[in-house]
Amino acid sequence: MDALEMLCGRRSIRKYRPEQVDAGLLSEVMKAGTYAPTAMGRQSPVIIAVRDPGDRAAVSALNARVMGKDGIDPYYGAPTVLLVLATEDAATEEIGILDCAAVCTNMLNAAYAVGLGSCWINRCKQMFEFPEGKALLRKWGLSENLRGVASMALGYADCETPAPAPRKENYTLTV
Repeated sequence: MDALEMLCGRRSIRKYRPEQVDAGLLSEVMKAGTYAPTAMGRQSPVIIAVRDPGDRAAVSALNARVMGKDGIDPYYGAPTVLLVLATEDAATEEIGILDCAAVCTNMLNAAYAVGLGSCWINRCKQMFEFPEGKALLRKWGLSENLRGVASMALGYADCETPAPAPRKENYTLTV
């Protein structure tokens, strides 16, 4: 698929088959994240693939807790959750957030390019402010000082690709 087709064709998927993502495809998606532009080439974000069912359930529960909706799965049943966290070595907090957003965007587009479904899921910042979120970071051998920025559901779609919403007028301006 050419780049413009990929960029214009990707949609958020909100229903997934239960089988785990092929390790090779996951590796390709994560690799694309590592090639995202980052400020001054620092490559400061940390990308975590959560595949372990217990850890995935814990991440989902934290996200649902932030929403105030315990018992739901904000990741729509996707078997893999990708987390993108900012490190302290980003030049500023804002740069760390922007770098992580670029990483997540690259991975969303790469997922579509390799035939996987994905969906950006918010509330990552608050998830890792909870003691349970910090405990997960420690369990994974990471610093508690990482700042959650973005997360995404990743898996094989169990639905048709949604039609694109119409593009709004005046979305772009050339001067």
